[in-house]
Amino acid sequence: MGFEIAAYFKGWHFDAPKLQFQYVFTSPYGVRDVFDWVYTRWVLIRVEYLAPPLQFLSNFCIVLFLIQSLDRLILCLGCFWIRLKKIKPIPKQDAVADLESGENGFFPMVLVQIPMCNEKEVYQQSIGAVCNLDWPKSKILIQILDDSDDPTTQLLIKEEVHKWQQEGANIVYRHRIIRDGYKAGNLKSAMGCSYVKDCEFVAIFDADFQPTPDFLKRTVPHFKDNEDVGLVQARWSFVNKDENLLTRLQNINLAFHFEVEQQVNGIFLNFFGFNGTAGVWRIKALEESGGWLERTTVEDMDIAVRAHLKGWKFVFLNDVECQCEVPESYEAYRKQQHRWHSGPMQLFRLCLPDIIRAKISVWKKFNLIFLFFLLRKLILPFYSFTLFCIILPMTMFIPEAELPAWVVCYIPATMSFLNILPAPKSFPFIVPYLLFENTMSVTKFNAMISGLFQLGSAYEWVVTKKSGRSSEGDLVSLVEKKPKHHRVGSEPNLEEMKADLQQEQEQKARKKKHNRIYTKELSLAFLLLTASARSLLSAQGIHFYFLLFQGISFLLVGLDLIGEQVL
Repeated sequence: MGFEIAAYFKGWHFDAPKLQFQYVFTSPYGVRDVFDWVYTRWVLIRVEYLAPPLQFLSNFCIVLFLIQSLDRLILCLGCFWIRLKKIKPIPKQDAVADLESGENGFFPMVLVQIPMCNEKEVYQQSIGAVCNLDWPKSKILIQILDDSDDPTTQLLIKEEVHKWQQEGANIVYRHRIIRDGYKAGNLKSAMGCSYVKDCEFVAIFDADFQPTPDFLKRTVPHFKDNEDVGLVQARWSFVNKDENLLTRLQNINLAFHFEVEQQVNGIFLNFFGFNGTAGVWRIKALEESGGWLERTTVEDMDIAVRAHLKGWKFVFLNDVECQCEVPESYEAYRKQQHRWHSGPMQLFRLCLPDIIRAKISVWKKFNLIFLFFLLRKLILPFYSFTLFCIILPMTMFIPEAELPAWVVCYIPATMSFLNILPAPKSFPFIVPYLLFENTMSVTKFNAMISGLFQLGSAYEWVVTKKSGRSSEGDLVSLVEKKPKHHRVGSEPNLEEMKADLQQEQEQKARKKKHNRIYTKELSLAFLLLTASARSLLSAQGIHFYFLLFQGISFLLVGLDLIGEQVL
């Protein structure tokens, strides 16, 4: 940058590069001092050795960018067609009629599972929600799969289960001694219970999910007389989507994921990645697909791919919502995204031979290998990070390798516009959304590389921090339906533990929150802001503004100024 500033005051190389080439090559002996000689040599090295590979990498990433943008456009057109034609999965009429006929209708035995681990902020509302499901009590069994290693949390959850048992709920508490395999190991262990053989379907909810009472009545009927349907998935809604800028940006991303990706793939392909929660599985489909495996950090995607290879079909219900939380701190969100982007690459390495050997159509194999894994899980984070965080700033210092304005501005703006369509109230955040997605590409790229090459952090699993927020409607409902608990046979010292827990939470509330420092994001902020200064010298308008605001975005994230800070 120092050389460039000095050259600027000499009037060198800040107009069209071709004119500068002419100056350099026609006056090779016109240098009069050391600086002129060094800068001339730098320009020659740049032209001969640095610009060609950078331009090649740039062109390669642009092609990937265009392919991925085309895929995104096709998905959006599919979503538009679904809305235009009002297409949605509809259960058989006799299944709906059976539900309305009362206890003698279509009420198969349903197992409801809530896997949790040290999530004392949300256990009460999730257990309360599943115990209020509108389903015959003789046809539902609820498993609370507690992997907590904190004795106080274990005792509180066990007491909550006991309270609901006193109210007549068919609910059991299960705690593992050997806690191997994280969530997959927990679910696998629970499915081995003898009473599971009496159940036909299993509904799974993470600890922060709060299904509405009619959840099973709106999902289970889709299985009736559809013996090839293995999974019915509902979409998520978020009680804290307006909590801060970070939660608003996550809402945009997830609204597109459910409204466009999941719905389009469900309608036209009968396949999508299971979201790990808010879904109902046919237990036969789980068993035929090999059950839960602990080989990756995305056990939900793993079982979905294996079930698809076995010929099972999936149904996505965009009009059935299940409330939950999104992470409110960048630290929690970053760890969640690392798991979500490392796991698919682990899974791709493991299941590629099975996909190739599977007796499914060539189109299904192409969809799984190229679209589902390579394009959306590998290529997207690769080009997003490489093109906008590395190549773009480098072209400011090596201007012989050019990046067109339409790549920097117009196509990203169009893609951001399409992404934000499913969440129209978020239009004021379209620019922060575009910048933040590029900022998150650092975490996603790092996770993708870790999973692909089985690096140290590939199997890192951290439970996403919850805040235990509920919407106003949930609170009113909870007050109206609050059970009259009978405290018979409570655990000794339980009240003391609750008091200690409350005191601990109050102490945490009084503690000062601090900002973490993220060195990768700060390093890229320095690179981008330096490149924006170089762009300003050469009067490149669009490139300058993009680099400036992208650099500021990296700086804010690197200083942990987005979302809630941690204790």
